[in-house]
Amino acid sequence: MEHQKNWIDDGTFYVEKARWGTWKSFDKDDKGLITSLTEEECIKATRFYLKGLQEGWNEQSTYSGEIDYKL
Repeated sequence: MEHQKNWIDDGTFYVEKARWGTWKSFDKDDKGLITSLTEEECIKATRFYLKGLQEGWNEQSTYSGEIDYKL
């Protein structure tokens, strides 16, 4: 018998405790989304991820990985 899923945000996703004490989130199709160390962080990260998918990701970078120097 399958265990009861506790749906979050009106059935958008659910989280469950995984092996080694981590937490994983899953969508309505049971596709794995996010893995986190705590349940709270898993829920927050999943909300952020799903919002990015829905609204589109901001393509602007707020940092630069370039270093300008001369030898």
